[in-house]
Amino acid sequence: MSNSSFTLAQLEQKNAFVRRHIGPGEEEIKAMLDVVGADSLDDLMAQTVPAGIQLDKPINVGEGATEVEALAALKAVAAKNKINRSFIGMGYYDTHVPNVILRNVLENPGWYTAYTPYQPEIAQGRLEAILNFQQVTIDLTGLELASASLLDEGTAAAEAMALAKRVSKNKKANAFFIADDVHPQTKDVVETRAEMFGFGIVTGPAEEAAQHDVFGALLQYPTTTGEIKDIRDIITAVQAKKGIVAVAADLMSLVMLKSPGELGADVALGSAQRFGVPMGYGGPHAAFFATRDAFKRSLPGRIIGVSKDTRDRPALRMALQTREQHIRREKANSNICTAQVLLANMASFYAVYHGPKGLKTIASRIHRFADILATGLTLKGLALRHNTWFDTLTVSVDNKASVLEKAYAAGLNLRADIDGAVGISLDETTTRDDILKLLAVLVGDDHGLDIETLDAEVTTQGSQSIPAELTRTSDILTHEVFNQYHSETEMLRYIKSLENKDLALNHSMISLGSCTMKLNATAEMIPVTWAEFGQMHPFAPLDQAQGYQEMIGELSDWLISITGYDALCMQPNSGAQGEYAGLLAIQHYHESRGEGHRDVCLIPSSAHGTNPASAQMVSLKVVVVACDKNGNVDLNDLRKKAEEVGDNLSCAMITYPSTHGVYEETIREICDIVHQHGGQVYMDGANMNAQVGITAPGFIGSDVSHLNLHKTFCIPHGGGGPGMGPIGVKSHLAPFLPNHSVVNIDTSGKDCGAVSAAPWGSASILPISYMYIKMMGAAGLRKATEVAILNANYVAKSLEGHFDVLYKGRNGRVAHECIIDLRPLKDASGVSEMDIAKRLNDYGFHAPTMSFPVAGTLMIEPTESEAKYELDRFVEAMISIRKEIAKVESGEWDATDNPLHNAPHTLADICDSDWNRSYDRQLAAYPVPAVARNKFWPSVNRIDDVYGDRNLMCSCPAIESYMEE
Repeated sequence: MSNSSFTLAQLEQKNAFVRRHIGPGEEEIKAMLDVVGADSLDDLMAQTVPAGIQLDKPINVGEGATEVEALAALKAVAAKNKINRSFIGMGYYDTHVPNVILRNVLENPGWYTAYTPYQPEIAQGRLEAILNFQQVTIDLTGLELASASLLDEGTAAAEAMALAKRVSKNKKANAFFIADDVHPQTKDVVETRAEMFGFGIVTGPAEEAAQHDVFGALLQYPTTTGEIKDIRDIITAVQAKKGIVAVAADLMSLVMLKSPGELGADVALGSAQRFGVPMGYGGPHAAFFATRDAFKRSLPGRIIGVSKDTRDRPALRMALQTREQHIRREKANSNICTAQVLLANMASFYAVYHGPKGLKTIASRIHRFADILATGLTLKGLALRHNTWFDTLTVSVDNKASVLEKAYAAGLNLRADIDGAVGISLDETTTRDDILKLLAVLVGDDHGLDIETLDAEVTTQGSQSIPAELTRTSDILTHEVFNQYHSETEMLRYIKSLENKDLALNHSMISLGSCTMKLNATAEMIPVTWAEFGQMHPFAPLDQAQGYQEMIGELSDWLISITGYDALCMQPNSGAQGEYAGLLAIQHYHESRGEGHRDVCLIPSSAHGTNPASAQMVSLKVVVVACDKNGNVDLNDLRKKAEEVGDNLSCAMITYPSTHGVYEETIREICDIVHQHGGQVYMDGANMNAQVGITAPGFIGSDVSHLNLHKTFCIPHGGGGPGMGPIGVKSHLAPFLPNHSVVNIDTSGKDCGAVSAAPWGSASILPISYMYIKMMGAAGLRKATEVAILNANYVAKSLEGHFDVLYKGRNGRVAHECIIDLRPLKDASGVSEMDIAKRLNDYGFHAPTMSFPVAGTLMIEPTESEAKYELDRFVEAMISIRKEIAKVESGEWDATDNPLHNAPHTLADICDSDWNRSYDRQLAAYPVPAVARNKFWPSVNRIDDVYGDRNLMCSCPAIESYMEE
């Protein structure tokens, strides 16, 4: 049909974003419908989704816009932000993102579309970058063991409190001390966490910490107002009473200051934001966390360790996973499921690029400017609150309101929450002109000072603002990786060499069930690095953040319509944090009604590990509800358990569609049973990709859900983070949404504490979800859900006769994912789900979710973004692997001398002159012709997990260890 056959309106509609996001075209959709046996997408929905929960009208998000229209509209919104020069500090600083990192990491799908490295053989690049981050943390904190990153400084401090309680030998103590010079937002988050754990909080001058019977203490170094204190005696005194001391530290200051480890701290934590990650109105930023080796099994979050592969080469992996929520469930150290890997990688590359000399230059320049400003202020008679500092001055002023007004008029933001004073925090972006403007604001336009004269004065007097006894003398970043990539050419090649080791969405489908690895469209990603969003301080006055507020407000309204709830909170900065915030709201609701005794959470046996781990974070007792043979919640067992706990029932946590990948017909009945016993229904948002536009959790009958914006709403996984987990609630829970001690949130509970350090969580990645919804529109979002369900059913149908699909719903349909049962094959052949997962690497695919929710299975979720061609490629690979299993089963192939057992195969294998296997190299590397078109080579062979845990090494090994003999 020629273009002349269409009207202008039709031609414009044909350019809509929907057809770019959804993989299959209309002809492919028709072909797949034929295979699954449905007349249309509407017919498939009628066969799959219970009629009683289907929406009777479209969601209210408007019509889809083109990419050009949506970007222009959001740019106009962003322009309403006023970007002042920020000197507020409090853990957030402006920074120069090195362009080589900005373009080749933050803006590169090879880095931001990768998944958590559960398949380490195809993730060695990001694992090395994270290991570098751990090394930076170890070097600068002076402690022995570091994690792969946590969510932000506030939640890292809360995790430090939990660790202190676990390992402190003062077992009778139930109180935690927070110094009164800790950042207020950190104190807020820790107090919220402590309340639900039943811990007492004691606050006072740091020097009084040991005067109280506490299991631990939190100190800030330098303090929130900039003072550098010698805290050695405080630490020693608390430890003498068997308490654990955590020090929240500024990473840049540690380049020049003695490390917390040298001062005797048990834990060091903080934000790595100022190592080349934009402020972004609060996030995402990687928190660092380090502790003693003795506490390694109590460390929250992930740890990257060095192990070896089957060729005895060094190979990296996530170590000690038995500590984590997906294995230990309610007994886990934390509920953390998403770290901040992309941002940790940026921070580690920042350290690699600048190296120890470059970092010392940056830190020294920042400190020198602080000395110069301090000299100018004191010459003009202004009093400083402290006589020590690294980058932050607290200046006493008589006319604070007029000083702030003058600063705002000059385009400067100062810290405003200190009685009788303003705070000024300098950073690597500070210029000479900034110093002159600050002097003009504080002492008058006619101050008559110049930088050169003040600099000379500092030289003459000699800087004493860092006490000699607290000046760092130990070396930092001595490992080779931090001392050889300082030209952009070398840095570019290093980043590229690591990217080449990783399989991400820009190479092939990642069919992980429960994880929803879908298109993160370029148009969605572009606004993230706009200065209007990136350079905004989270505590900037609200009238400067009108663009952010408008964008967040509109996105919130859309998500409320999509979920069927009445209110929404954007603060939780991961799905696990969303679960925690939702359960907090439930518990506070019960308490408001005089029912604080309700302390039991019912959770199906199939639930994701974050559910029970989150429940224990709010001190709920977990009672497991059985599932029937079809994977549905056993209604009889649910009734029985609900009746047994009676008035103690707080809530039930349900995933819908179920974790088994089916739409349970009894979901409304499940909600009714819980409500009949006075409980609330928490619907896990993990599988929201199978609901949008078709049904909604609030419509079904649940009271609260978190939304994984990094799944359903297109924020990329980033190699293991960032994530966002806002919660939607019914109106009765709205008064119990998290608020914030620094920035009041009108739509949240008046007296509710914070769950994240920033008021709106990781706000700078919210434009991704905003753009997605704006471009898809109501009809596009519904179609995305329909095609996600079609793709899953197509894969399930195509694998019929080769693999057993473990669970099916009505009419033999699955939802957006399907589980294939490998246990009969393992019994017959000895080939394990691990063998199949690693063999898929040889075919160029990341394995589906392995052994969850049922051991010995693979859970496949193709998403709506994969075209039929890619689905067929995956199906071909799985059927080919099934034929390989048959050869082992029949005895044609030896139980260990076969390509499944030896997978994945590396280039080193194929080029080995001593190839002594019974199958040929061609079959090993190119098992089907399609592989040759786009071959991905795993960079290491199968990794020895047991060796890695028994020989735990979580810092950078010498470069020679990577070289083959």
